[in-house]
Amino acid sequence: MKRRHRHERILELLQTAELDIERLASTLNVSVATVRRDLGQLAEEGKITRTYGGAVLPPTRLERSLQERAMIAKREKEAIGQLAATHVVEGDTLVLDAGTTTGSLARHLRHFGNLKVITNGFSVMLALAEAKNIEVILLGGTLRYISYGVVGPYAELVLRRITAKKTFVSADGIVAGRGLCEATAEQAALKALMLDQTKEVYLLADSTKLGDSYSSFWTPFPETWTLITDSGATESQLAPFRASPGVRIEIGQIKDEPRMDTK
Repeated sequence: MKRRHRHERILELLQTAELDIERLASTLNVSVATVRRDLGQLAEEGKITRTYGGAVLPPTRLERSLQERAMIAKREKEAIGQLAATHVVEGDTLVLDAGTTTGSLARHLRHFGNLKVITNGFSVMLALAEAKNIEVILLGGTLRYISYGVVGPYAELVLRRITAKKTFVSADGIVAGRGLCEATAEQAALKALMLDQTKEVYLLADSTKLGDSYSSFWTPFPETWTLITDSGATESQLAPFRASPGVRIEIGQIKDEPRMDTK
């Protein structure tokens, strides 16, 4: 069993109860030393809490508000937004979802002309409110006060009647081979529709979100897509994405940091 698959299986097993190292080794049919290394890496990534002789899942993490998320990884999101903007050309029709990373991208689009931006996020709307050469279409729906975004059947109804050239979305977490995780089923459903209504998909995720699977609802990846992350991402975080078919990786350089090779 490959390491990534072991990690996924360990997290599944820990959903039911605390497990000791010997039991995990027996269940996974690997050595105790291998399990210790796996648990060590998962603990470093914040996905488990080590106990005496075993591990448990950490306490459920509460969803952060938009204001709280805006204070996290600010330089990383700026680097991602700047790089993502290089994929936009005048005349494009874009979909941007609600979030602080897509909000960063929106700020880098202000100088563009002849753009059409479809969004469910107030942060994107406000970033482009004074960009007179950009038409902003705000989806209707049920407001999620914690994220300043709208979701639900009304947002989906409008989105089904629109197609776009490019979609840029973020997520609570992104896991290679699985998809994007979100706090609610409504968010995951709307995000899946966003990916379906476009030709090119760009997933914007700062390095803290790579491999993060705390949220409960999932949006599968499309067949081909581009991951735009930041230069704080480690090779162990990027390796599963490099091994995934149909994925292109781009690295936004955090200001004052040296360049990093891309796939």
